[in-house]
Amino acid sequence: MAFPRITVDPEVMGGAPCVRQSRVPVATILAMMADGMSVTDILTDLPFLDEEDMTEVLHFAADAVRDRTARGA
Repeated sequence: MAFPRITVDPEVMGGAPCVRQSRVPVATILAMMADGMSVTDILTDLPFLDEEDMTEVLHFAADAVRDRTARGA
């Protein structure tokens, strides 16, 4: 599955998956959600992101877990 809104660049944030070539790692968005922030709250704090970014973050995370599960981890 392709995730065009998720970028990985060894020169940015140590190569962590980030949202649209920003310095906002996917893990940061997921942690914000886990801490109870709504998508609206996150988009207020990070106005350069949009709802499609949030959806892709969740799909990316789900795919990562699915892949890890498939490998038996």
